[in-house]
Amino acid sequence: MGLGKRLVDECVRFARRKGYKKLVLWTNHVLVQARNIYQKAGFVLVKQEPHRSFGPELIGETWELSL
Repeated sequence: MGLGKRLVDECVRFARRKGYKKLVLWTNHVLVQARNIYQKAGFVLVKQEPHRSFGPELIGETWELSL
């Protein structure tokens, strides 16, 4: 349906209109479709850290987009 892409695109548009310099988001490595949306929107993976915040061991990822 494209809702994830539309949501990310709207967040980026809002941030640009408001004069933000950078967007930062955090996700997990297993959320492949979300990560693809972020990458296609121009976000860059800047950090990875293992964690157990939700039970199983995951790799948390920090993504940034310079505006």
